[in-house]
Amino acid sequence: MSIPHRTIGHGPKTVFLLHGWFGSADGWGSFPDYLDPEAATWVFTDNRGYGARMAEAGEFTLDEVADDVLALADELGADTFSLVGHSMGGAEVLRVLAKAPDRVERLVAITPVGAQPVPLDEAGHDLFFGAPDVREKRYGIVDFTTGNRLTPQFVNAIVDWSLVHSTVDGFRGAVVAWTSPDFLAEVEGKDLPVLVIPGEHDPALGEATVNQTWKPYFPNCSVEVMPNAGHYPMFETPVALATKINAFLG
Repeated sequence: MSIPHRTIGHGPKTVFLLHGWFGSADGWGSFPDYLDPEAATWVFTDNRGYGARMAEAGEFTLDEVADDVLALADELGADTFSLVGHSMGGAEVLRVLAKAPDRVERLVAITPVGAQPVPLDEAGHDLFFGAPDVREKRYGIVDFTTGNRLTPQFVNAIVDWSLVHSTVDGFRGAVVAWTSPDFLAEVEGKDLPVLVIPGEHDPALGEATVNQTWKPYFPNCSVEVMPNAGHYPMFETPVALATKINAFLG
C-alpha cells in the first residue's frame, strides 16, 4: 500500500521533509512555495497518527517513522536522498541516518532535538506530557518556544492545527519518542554535510542547545541562527528559511 505524502517540484534530487510535533505534511505554512522546484523533488511526509495518516495504527516510535521514510524512499525509487526535520523531526532524520547511513546525502535540522534524551524538569514534564489532553498546555508550549512575543492569533493557529491534524494517541506517542532518543553512538562522527537552523528567539532548542546536542558530534555540521524566528521559522520567516535550505541542498 502506498504511503501518503505530498510532493512539490520535480528536480533530480529527492528531499524528505519530516514535520514537528504540532505539524503535518501540509502544516508548513507558505515555506514550501519558496523551495526550488527545479533543484529537487520535495517530499513532505506524515507520521502515523498525523495528517493523511491519522487513521493508521502505530507504535509512534522513532524507528517506526524511520522505517516508513525508508519504505517511501523505496516506493519512489530514491536510492539516495537528503532529509529535513523540524523539531522532533531532528531526532527522526537522525534515526533514518542510523538505519541507512549510505543512503543519506545531507541533513537539515530546524530547531531540532537530537539523538540524546531531552532533559525535562518536573514542571516541563508535566507541561509536555500533559499537552496531548490539555489545549492550554499546547498553547503554553507554542507561546514559550516562540519567545512569548507573537500574537495569540498565531499561537492559536498552531495549536488548532495540531488538534485537527493529529490524533491524541499519535501526539502522545510522539512526545514519548522525541523526549527519549538515546542512540548518539550510532550516528556520532558521520561526516555528511549537516545544517542546523535554530531560531533566534527559541529558548528551548536555540543556538546554545544545538551547539551542545548537534555541533560537537558531526564534523561537517554548521549552525546558522535564523533571525526574527522562534521555534517555527517555516511560519515566522518562511522566505529566509527556504533560501537557506535551497542553497544548502541545491
